[in-house]
Amino acid sequence: MGRQWLHAKRLVAGLKKGRATSKIVREISVAAKTGGPDADMNPRLATAVEKAKKESVSKDVIERAIKKGAGTGGEKLVMEHAIFEGYAPHKVPVVVEVYTDNVNRTAPEIRVLFKRGQLGTAGSNKFLFDRVGLVEAHHPDGNIDREAAAIEAGATEVEALTREQNDDIPEGAAGARFICASAAVHAVSRWLSQHGWTVVTSEPGYVPKNFPELTDTQRAEVGEFLQALDDHDDVHRVWAAVK
Repeated sequence: MGRQWLHAKRLVAGLKKGRATSKIVREISVAAKTGGPDADMNPRLATAVEKAKKESVSKDVIERAIKKGAGTGGEKLVMEHAIFEGYAPHKVPVVVEVYTDNVNRTAPEIRVLFKRGQLGTAGSNKFLFDRVGLVEAHHPDGNIDREAAAIEAGATEVEALTREQNDDIPEGAAGARFICASAAVHAVSRWLSQHGWTVVTSEPGYVPKNFPELTDTQRAEVGEFLQALDDHDDVHRVWAAVK
């Protein structure tokens, strides 16, 4: 084959990058629709815009996505928000969030992905998760009191977050995942932003109540299944009970 494999590898990498970029742009539109077009007043939008800039998304594309979401341009965001529940291999509960312009097309495709995954099945399981607000952020002072910040910001829980868990956390910084009521995401994000924290994720989400015990091999199989779900163009977030 010569070096054809290298060309194929680059094509795959380019395709994945394109999908990731399109999802970031969609997140900008969704954030603008749910919280307004002013990034200074909408932490979720500010976070999405910052991620888009890191991926070299052009200013015109960012502005067009904001206008589309806010309904202030020639285009309006026409997307249905759908939730799919099921199980990854080894009975790991999964919740899949989707934004699609055609749920009748997307729903069968998601079901097929569940069927393809070894032991993956669809089925009700949302009761196994708590619906919460999730804010991930970092502070330049590596010794800052995370719990004190959580209390002041209005979060109910806080967990230390490392660069290995989120590569947006700089080396030496104090990373943290703040958990709050889903309606409090905006307030928690704003307080953190105003007090020296850099917010990298700000959104409602799902936190598993329990985590099944998995071997390294089982965890790898679950990871492959979750990656296949996440690679679908319409999938916005995949929440799973796996560490």
